[in-house]
Amino acid sequence: MLFQITSFLLDIVSGLLTGACLLRLYMQWQRVSFANPVGRLVFALTDWLVLPLRKLMPSARRLDLSCLVAALLLQLVQYLLLWLLLGAPTGLAWLPWMAVFGMARVAVSGLMGLLIVYAVLSWVQTRSPLGDVIGRLCEPILRPVRRVLPLVGGIDLSPLVALVALQVVMIVLGHLQAGAMR
Repeated sequence: MLFQITSFLLDIVSGLLTGACLLRLYMQWQRVSFANPVGRLVFALTDWLVLPLRKLMPSARRLDLSCLVAALLLQLVQYLLLWLLLGAPTGLAWLPWMAVFGMARVAVSGLMGLLIVYAVLSWVQTRSPLGDVIGRLCEPILRPVRRVLPLVGGIDLSPLVALVALQVVMIVLGHLQAGAMR
């Protein structure tokens, strides 16, 4: 029971910080302004780790590699702590793979969260800085689906289709991550 509680809390903290690092990377890649509540939250959660890493590694075009490395380091720490809590039963060869799969799962979960918020905001038709940011972040995911799926009765089902596809990706990642443990 204690391991489950600790694992849950580690997953929450690590997932939040990893997700913030990946959101920072995604917002930079999409050229979304950080002069909004989401951008300020992302900076507040990630500056302590990203800024020191930025001094060590340059950006690669539009990709801030320090955000990606920060997310990977957070996942490495999470899985290392879980490994230590288990009593270090096996070697550490699987640790980097678990961190990569963990980071991918956080990214997919974050995209699913963005799509859910986008769908809810589209129902209430509010114009807010938050809605505009969410819309800009969801558009690259929804655009390919909208090319294939027309409006049905005037309703855009692309967020639902994208959520189903992302859930399938989560299942695949879960199986791959479990396979890396063997």
